[in-house]
Amino acid sequence: MGMVHTVGLVLHPRRDSKPAIDAIIDWARARDATVLGLPDEVDRIDCSAVAVEADDLVGRASLVVSLGGDGTMLRSMRLLSGKPTPVLGVNLGRLGFLAEIGVDELPEALSAIDAHRFTVEPRMAVRTQLPDGTNVTAFNDIALVRTPGHGLAAIAISMQGYPFVRYSADALIVATSTGSTAYSFSAGGPIVSPTVEGILVVPAAAHSAFNRALVLSPNEDLDLELLPSSGRLVVEVDGEVLGELNPGDTLTVSAAPAAAKVVRLGYTTFYERARRKLQVNGSLEVELPLS
Repeated sequence: MGMVHTVGLVLHPRRDSKPAIDAIIDWARARDATVLGLPDEVDRIDCSAVAVEADDLVGRASLVVSLGGDGTMLRSMRLLSGKPTPVLGVNLGRLGFLAEIGVDELPEALSAIDAHRFTVEPRMAVRTQLPDGTNVTAFNDIALVRTPGHGLAAIAISMQGYPFVRYSADALIVATSTGSTAYSFSAGGPIVSPTVEGILVVPAAAHSAFNRALVLSPNEDLDLELLPSSGRLVVEVDGEVLGELNPGDTLTVSAAPAAAKVVRLGYTTFYERARRKLQVNGSLEVELPLS
């Protein structure tokens, strides 16, 4: 018996997803499967996908297909956070780390998933509660970023309730292994395999003597306290500004292991994608070419 009875769609807000949607609908029609989408997304496209609210889509879909790039994939993962429903990333444009296939591979990929010929890659998230009570979840990172004209980010770090280090920096990034190739990487953090569950703490443009990144176990809670000397900071969750922090505010960040399930079909590996997107070559003194 096939696995995919209902396909949920999450669409990039601007890129042309019509060819991909048509391919999904044609595949679903041949198998008497249903295709669902979010109202503000599918209503702007001429297609037969059924518009439903987010809770209904999450509750009914046996597979969610993300059509876009890494940002759309992260939004899909947040939508499904804590649910067993797998998400398939379809790349519409630039190479992404999270997307598994291109549009031309959709029918074959959907048939493989329907026949249970795929693996699931669990992805950890990080969570916190903002001072206004808003709960946030990130699959890439939570970043505390200085506001121009309001001074540096001065933050005291405690693990398991024990003070460890104070950073003064342009930003402090708390990332997952998924986010190790995003903001964390640009700030000098390591590339981490997505199969590793851990929390990265990386200062960006640190102005303190200690400027090293930290790697924590997912079982360790992390407390971030804005010191009196800190400027006002914004909180970015997977790149989206969701709040502000002022001196004296504290955030406790914790891990949510296996919060999302990403479909892998074995077409490419994380390291192939990382080499291409990050242009990983190594020392110029090494003349032997990489295969």
